[in-house]
Amino acid sequence: MKILVPVKRVVDYNVKVRVKSDNSAVETANVKMSMNPFDEIAAEEAIRLKEAGKADEVIAVSIGNAKCEDVIRTAIAMGADRGILVKTDVETQPLGVAKILKAIVEQEGIGLVIMGKQAIDDDYNQTGQMLAALLNRPQATFASKITINGDSAEVSREVDAGSETIKVNLPAVITADLRLNEPRYPALPNIMKARSKPMDTKTPEDYGVDITPRIKTLKVEEPSKRKAGIKVESTEELVEKLKAAGVI
Repeated sequence: MKILVPVKRVVDYNVKVRVKSDNSAVETANVKMSMNPFDEIAAEEAIRLKEAGKADEVIAVSIGNAKCEDVIRTAIAMGADRGILVKTDVETQPLGVAKILKAIVEQEGIGLVIMGKQAIDDDYNQTGQMLAALLNRPQATFASKITINGDSAEVSREVDAGSETIKVNLPAVITADLRLNEPRYPALPNIMKARSKPMDTKTPEDYGVDITPRIKTLKVEEPSKRKAGIKVESTEELVEKLKAAGVI
């Protein structure tokens, strides 16, 4: 079985995000970038399944500009076998990404897609669900545990009430949640070896997919700063303050 792991290049989660002076987008120039944390968890899980003998090959794919090669190389250094870079300078959005992933799944004969539940830059949480719908395959979102049993997968998933365990037939699409695992740190020799591992470079046109954005960002602003609070000496003073503020 082949496992496909989509990985996205995003602003590193440790970096304080800044908005461009023209309010058009988030500043990414001279900012540390890294693999989306949820995608990193998905890559780790795919590699563990391969190490356990449940998969034959792990393929990492990223869609974006040439710099996205970095996150593919990181996935390979972790243990993925090869990568696919779908090169484009057009802004990627969930539906376009899902269409490209669908084409790759069909071309490569992928048996399982494991991907992050969302990216920390846009927080869409849509691509996995859209991909499952386009492929007409079962989906298990927000996975906190995955067990492969022959031609099916048992997935514990996080829901509002706690967790639930479901069984899905393979091939399927699974999205990884935070508690699925703790990703490994690639060893230096593996990082060096990853530079020579195979990577195909494609374009959306190679898959016959139009990724023209359907959503236009009009303006990006930082959240308004929270006003400083005050301390009160008694319950009576608290009530008076709340009344003055029109809360009660």
